[in-house]
Amino acid sequence: MPTWPPRWTDITDPDVLAAIERVPRHRFVPKHLQPYAYDDRPLPIGSGQTISQPYVVALMTQALQLTPESKVLEIGTGSGYQTAILAELAKEVYTVEVRPELQERAKRILEELGYTNIHFRVGDGWEGWPEEAPFDAIIVTAAAPVWPQALINQLAEGGRMVIPVGKEDWNQILWLVTKVDGNLIKESLGPVRFVPLIKPAEIQDGKDGS
Repeated sequence: MPTWPPRWTDITDPDVLAAIERVPRHRFVPKHLQPYAYDDRPLPIGSGQTISQPYVVALMTQALQLTPESKVLEIGTGSGYQTAILAELAKEVYTVEVRPELQERAKRILEELGYTNIHFRVGDGWEGWPEEAPFDAIIVTAAAPVWPQALINQLAEGGRMVIPVGKEDWNQILWLVTKVDGNLIKESLGPVRFVPLIKPAEIQDGKDGS
């Protein structure tokens, strides 16, 4: 097995590294891919979706600067792996997934692993979870072609959001957004490649590429 977690030079938060070490990534990948679960690369999980590269998970999580009192919104439950990392570090995690089959699988695994601070919803990630806002941190695990205003509105004052933005998968930037006095301070964390952030109708219309 490769060194775990990998020795990333720019991931220095000991709490994030400890969470990466604790969460069994192999539980979140298909059985035939479990031998590769601890490689530092994304893997397909079905429905045209992937489990993110561990480095990207660590980078996004570190940027949020979570505390044991943080209330977090995750857009895109996916495999549930990023959800588990968040649940290790935050008080409450609210996670929204547009694909029912992915949410069902992730929820089962996360409950088997004993997490009790995760709240699940199948729905439109573009809309967030307004009745539970504001959130100290928001993490979006799919690329939005434009900035989702509903999510910005649900970010607490002083809160931090990490989101990939770009209309094409080869032209996406990962952004850290901090809300200060109602204004947004944006910092680029570098180029990335994520699946698109889609609406429920796009699954039905077959526009999601899966």
